[in-house]
Amino acid sequence: MTALAMQQIDTPDGPFIIIENGAGEVMASGWTADAAGLAARSGLRGAELRPGEVSANEAVRAYYSGDLDAPFVVPVVWSGTEFQSRVWDVLRTIPTGEIRRYGELAAQLGSPGASRAVGAACGANRVALFVPCHRVVGASGALTGFAWGTDVKRALLQREGAVDATLL
Repeated sequence: MTALAMQQIDTPDGPFIIIENGAGEVMASGWTADAAGLAARSGLRGAELRPGEVSANEAVRAYYSGDLDAPFVVPVVWSGTEFQSRVWDVLRTIPTGEIRRYGELAAQLGSPGASRAVGAACGANRVALFVPCHRVVGASGALTGFAWGTDVKRALLQREGAVDATLL
C-alpha cells in the first residue's frame, strides 16, 4: 500500500484537500472535505492517506492571499491519455486573469473539432487549482460543468479578474 501525505486547508471557497507523494508532487486536489472520496476519484484507490502538512499548501495559501500564480509552478503528477496530457499542459499556460473556450483550446492543440474531448480532459483533471481547468468556459462564454461546482469556478475566476458579464 502506497502512503501519501494529505492536508486539508480551509479556503474562502470551502475545504480544499491536497494529496502529495513522497517527492512533494501533487497527485490529487479539490474543494472537498472527503479525502477518501478525492483519492478514489483520482484513481488513488488503496493508497494510505497520512494527514500532515504538504509542501503545496503554501502555494494554495499564497493564492488565496493574492499571489494568483503561486499554484501554477507546483509540481504535479497526472496520468491520462496523450491528448489529456496535452490539454493539461496547455491549461497551465493560460495566463491568470484570462479564460479560454473549449474550442479555442482544441484549435490550439491542432484538433479544432475536439472541443468535447477538451471538456472531458478538463473533467478528468485530478489536480484542480494546480492545473487551472476552471479557466475554460463554454463557447458562449458561460460557465459550464466544474467538478467542484460552478459557484467555486465563478469565485476563482472573479478572484483572478477573469470575469465578464456572461459569467455572472
